[in-house]
Amino acid sequence: MRRVVFNQKGGVGKSSITANLAAISAARGRDTLVVDLDAQGNASQYLLGDAWETAESDVAAFFNDALSIRLLPRDPLRYLTPTEFEGLHVLASSPELAELQAKLESKHKIFKLKELLLRLSEQFDAIYIDTPPAFNFYTLSALIAADSCLIPFDCDDFSRRALYTLMDNLEETRADHNPDLKLEGIVINQFLSRANLPQRLVDELREEGLPVLDTLLSSSIKMRESHEQCLPLIHLAPRHKLTAEFEALYDELHG
Repeated sequence: MRRVVFNQKGGVGKSSITANLAAISAARGRDTLVVDLDAQGNASQYLLGDAWETAESDVAAFFNDALSIRLLPRDPLRYLTPTEFEGLHVLASSPELAELQAKLESKHKIFKLKELLLRLSEQFDAIYIDTPPAFNFYTLSALIAADSCLIPFDCDDFSRRALYTLMDNLEETRADHNPDLKLEGIVINQFLSRANLPQRLVDELREEGLPVLDTLLSSSIKMRESHEQCLPLIHLAPRHKLTAEFEALYDELHG
């Protein structure tokens, strides 16, 4: 299963959701890969810590190879970096992604990521793809390469307005490039159960028939601590409420 986590709005928890679901997947015995296509590298830093800066290869190395050669190397594992967590690897981000984008677009390399991930699917049970907060070359590459899509949503009116544009982009991608792409659902993140606005927005989205998942991820300072220590919640605080919510989300997706 190749799953992309996508929202054009920043600050909605894409990297946190990607990394924590992947960490749970690995902890449950599945060989799992995280692909970080955001030049900011939040998912890479979260899962690799200081090892991200010394990674011998990364996603920019892959795209550079895609620009310079017709056939990819026989061993796609050469681009990956192992984490300290058993069964979990990262195709790490790079600041070079920003300057590579125009070259990749001009040479129509939009399907190269799909080629790579199809090969890596032979090695990994689950692949999670983190995307930049924009509908650009890398996001479209991810949507073309994925089987399914998760949309993180934080409960404010700006996010709601952006959601409709995002859904249109998904439909366009499905129509033009990947008819098998499935929208798994909208993940409500940073949910405040005691506030009226978040619950009202969730209810309204469901009334509109949008695929809002049952599991709601609470807002918690524990997530910031998790980022600071570069430890996914399943390893930092296995009994915390937010960890239990992530596990419930994982189970909902695999139910």
